Amino acid sequence: MTLKVALVSPERELWSGEASMVLAKTTEGDIGILTNHEPVLALIAEGAVVRITTTDNETVVAAVHGGFLSVDSNVVRILAEVAELASDIDVVRAKAALEKARQSEDDKAAAAARRAEARLRASESALVR
Repeated sequence: MTLKVALVSPERELWSGEASMVLAKTTEGDIGILTNHEPVLALIAEGAVVRITTTDNETVVAAVHGGFLSVDSNVVRILAEVAELASDIDVVRAKAALEKARQSEDDKAAAAARRAEARLRASESALVR
């Protein structure tokens, strides 16, 4: 038995397919989802990294910035406000955005720093696999 997973943002579907496991960070903490998981609806934390282990034992990694995660009957839906696959992340640009955000102290800069840090964690995590 497998999970049917869809990772979508308002712009596009980033990934969908069958998986054996999903790991995500919610506002309540980290969650790991395997087959036959109890139904759940959770808020995804701002600046989270989502990891999907496919049935082919590949890992899909994405930086996710807010949204919802739902699980029901072995179907996992990740509805992100903003998301990027690790393979699409420009690391140089993310590092520059992080440096720029760290030079300011307002709320927008703090949110930008969290997004840049998540992008860098996602890209680094994808390289380790």
